[in-house]
Amino acid sequence: MLLGKKRKIGRMIEEISVGEKLEVTEKIDDRELLLYLGISNDNNPLFIQHDYASLTPFKKPIVPQIMLLAIVTGAISKYLPGPGSSVKKQEVDFLNPVYHYESVQFGFEVIDVNNQDHEITVKVEGENEEGTVILNGQFVVCPPYPTKPLTKTTSFENF
Repeated sequence: MLLGKKRKIGRMIEEISVGEKLEVTEKIDDRELLLYLGISNDNNPLFIQHDYASLTPFKKPIVPQIMLLAIVTGAISKYLPGPGSSVKKQEVDFLNPVYHYESVQFGFEVIDVNNQDHEITVKVEGENEEGTVILNGQFVVCPPYPTKPLTKTTSFENF
């Protein structure tokens, strides 16, 4: 609780099954790019300069790979398993570039539930709007733990 307000947490490990799937689609717009570049202080010309990017095999600016990773980990934190979860390990291959203003779709699938270690493994594949695979990865995630009350629910004797 946050001072009397209930917080929403994701699903407990007992509620998660192998084979569960999730799809998330995001469009990469200027707003997200500028926020990332401002927060990270990343001034890689490949991400922002059309004249530089035009001289590379990419031909135009690409989306920073860490932004794609943020979409994936954000979906894990929001949906599968949800709030209160934590990524413990990630193995990701960035197979093809994503360009500014493209839409990307990520497919998530639970491929292992390990109750003993309190972790699940989620396989992720990302595609651009043409269906080209842009990302493959596996994430080991610690689902949220059950919360415990901050105070006892019994009344105070002296009050």
